[in-house]
Amino acid sequence: MNYALIIAFLSLSVSCSTDEKSASTVNDTEDSASPVESNAIPVYNQAYQENFEADKISAILNSAKNGYVLLDPFQDEVTDHVAAIQANGNQVGAYISIGTGETYRDDYAQIKPYLVATPWGEWPDEFFVKETSTGVLEVMKARIDKIAAWGFDWVEFDNMDWAFDDESRDAYKITATESEAISYYQELCAYVHSKGMKCMAKNRVEDATDFDGVLYESYTDEKNWRDQSGAQSFLDAGKLVIINHYNEKSCGEVYAEYKGIYNDNLSFICEDATLKKYVHFNE
Repeated sequence: MNYALIIAFLSLSVSCSTDEKSASTVNDTEDSASPVESNAIPVYNQAYQENFEADKISAILNSAKNGYVLLDPFQDEVTDHVAAIQANGNQVGAYISIGTGETYRDDYAQIKPYLVATPWGEWPDEFFVKETSTGVLEVMKARIDKIAAWGFDWVEFDNMDWAFDDESRDAYKITATESEAISYYQELCAYVHSKGMKCMAKNRVEDATDFDGVLYESYTDEKNWRDQSGAQSFLDAGKLVIINHYNEKSCGEVYAEYKGIYNDNLSFICEDATLKKYVHFNE
């Protein structure tokens, strides 16, 4: 009997069996779809609310982790907490209104010459920016300088759509053209970037491809009322997209509805009508 031939045959069989097992393991790994992680993050908002109370600094310090936290940097003592909020892995945004001047801001006297004469009907302490071709840009840049010095990560631009409604333009005598308004917020975003921060658009992404994220406001009777393709384009680009939904009894259902329209990468914060405060998702 040729023992050498038998041993060689047995060795070849073991080798083939091992190779087949290895190949099977590789194929099983390739065929098993790995769960895709969502890019959605928790959102906290101390800067504004519609019906109830905004998030308090104390609650943000206790609960906000690895999220986007929006603060009003021009309220007393708010900026004292930026570093502590960031220490919990959060990105901190600073709220500014670029389309209005607010009578309660410290720089109101500087911005007043560039505002319309009639207060905004919905917000009587605010006046729309009338024109953008003179000094209003410098007032906004001065705000951004302060925000950068305080260590913020983002600047959120409220009322950036103020000059695009013909009825409002006529009623308030807004003279800034649409092209001037676009150039205005584009230049402000470029300035934010020059300071090492990111730009958060609000309710509008047209001609805002340089912005790093967008927040859309949403209402029980007006869901998804903004440009759906614009929000989707930001999601497709991997940018942060937030829905800030107001006065809702079924926040979870609304979030599920929005994720059905877009995808799981959508971030969501909801003003709960029962709890009378914001509730936070993606935590």
